Amino acid sequence: MTDTRPLEGRVALVAGGTRGGGRGIAVELGAAGATVYVTGRSSSTAGRSDLDRPETIEATAEKVTAAGGTGIAVRVDHSRPDEVRALAERIADEQEGRLDVLVNSVWGGDPLTDWENPLWEQDLEAGLRLLRQAVETHVITSRFVLPLLVARKSGLVVEVTDGNTARYRGSFFYDLAKSSVIRLAVAQAAELKPHGVAAVAVTPGFLRSEALLEHFGVTEDNWRDGAAQDPNFAHSETPAYLGRAVAALAADPDVMAKTGRALATWGLYQEYGFTDADGTQPDFAAHWARNLEEEYGPLGDPL
Repeated sequence: MTDTRPLEGRVALVAGGTRGGGRGIAVELGAAGATVYVTGRSSSTAGRSDLDRPETIEATAEKVTAAGGTGIAVRVDHSRPDEVRALAERIADEQEGRLDVLVNSVWGGDPLTDWENPLWEQDLEAGLRLLRQAVETHVITSRFVLPLLVARKSGLVVEVTDGNTARYRGSFFYDLAKSSVIRLAVAQAAELKPHGVAAVAVTPGFLRSEALLEHFGVTEDNWRDGAAQDPNFAHSETPAYLGRAVAALAADPDVMAKTGRALATWGLYQEYGFTDADGTQPDFAAHWARNLEEEYGPLGDPL
């Protein structure tokens, strides 16, 4: 009989859980039974972040609880070491030192990404700010949170990225940020391995986030209509798919065998058997091989 709540009694922190992949991960960890701390800057009580989007950490925490877990929203700016230190202390105090899963999913770089110009024509401050937001925040978070995992001699760190190969991602600072996150997983894996803690990078395929749905002028109910603008959108996946990939990793007693690797939803579903919210199993790598490789070249081997 399949255990539908394999993370019962476990504690997770999803840094950057306000929306998109972070929200999907938080909710699916909750569905597997976990207590999930959801952090970010957009709060229904303290106001929106500079992204000025409607999603909030409180709304994500409510979804975690509705899915069967326990959602706890904490407003944290992960670029501020003092706030992250206070978060780690709060988790240690409230959970008697327990933390099983750390998910570094802070991003917020969409409005800072320049997809049109080469490095020498880009706004330098915007690019450096993207790196601070998308990479430095992960470093700060791990610096203060990892001691909780190390003390327990077990656990999992997940660095959320885009792509699991060395293929160039189309924009200098975007590529540098997403590639750097993979190296963060590799470096943490090396240092955490003696302590029994795994660290991996995980990428979704074509992620159907709230912002992307808005971009295509569709909702989750009629999302397939977006394929009229971009046929590749028909092969997109919901944040729940990424969330179920992470939940499966967190529940895997042999996850240490994967430490240091860059993983993808399109590979993990084959191993763990999870589906997307609609019961399908999107495989963006297979779609790429069939439809995009001739024009853009191979996706690349996993790092």
